[in-house]
Amino acid sequence: MTAPAADFAHVTEWIFDLDNTLYPRHTDLFSQIDKKMTQFVRELLDVDHDEARSVQKKYYREHGTTLQGLMLHHNVDPNDFLEKVHDIDYSWVKPDPELGAAIKALPGRKFIFTNGDTPHAERTAAALGILDHFDEIFDIIAADLKPKPAAETYHRFLSRHGVHAERAAMFEDLPRNLLAPHELGMRTVLIVPRNIDKVLDEVWEHEGKDGDHVHHVTDDLAAFLKALPGGNTAA
Repeated sequence: MTAPAADFAHVTEWIFDLDNTLYPRHTDLFSQIDKKMTQFVRELLDVDHDEARSVQKKYYREHGTTLQGLMLHHNVDPNDFLEKVHDIDYSWVKPDPELGAAIKALPGRKFIFTNGDTPHAERTAAALGILDHFDEIFDIIAADLKPKPAAETYHRFLSRHGVHAERAAMFEDLPRNLLAPHELGMRTVLIVPRNIDKVLDEVWEHEGKDGDHVHHVTDDLAAFLKALPGGNTAA
């Protein structure tokens, strides 16, 4: 989908989710984390795979992240959890010079805003070849372990980095994580996988994708960014 350039002419703060946003869902990197989380729950609760998976997804849906549910209900050490579930193979992520050039060309500051931790964000962005194009990473630790879509987490991000919401754009793969940015006055962009109906494991994740809080939708982030003011690196 082509981005109407005028809708972003005012934007000087560019905020990107990490997983399944800066790299496409078909990269399948997050599937490794997903399996690690299931295994963590299985060992913690001493249950079989199916029960662990059920608990994992229940906490994710109800609390924003599996970690938040585990902390609330089982007093899990967040550092231990984050270290274990992000012990993955980052070679699955390939460099994306087109995306890097498009991000670099955007006018203003660029942020990664993730429910994961900074080491995971840094390794992922480095594998993509885009880490140096970001000014800051706001992770789950900086969020005081309160994950998106909690409104207080967005306020914490804005305050910490001096971001003016009315001059910001938020890029996300989950519609519910765009509700607060929309209410704050940000321009919102939903990143969807190609062949969306065939690849989603958790269909509920994309409930609300047609809501008024989603201003733009694209299945090609690099192409979308190149259509924005300053994003045409060939110009």
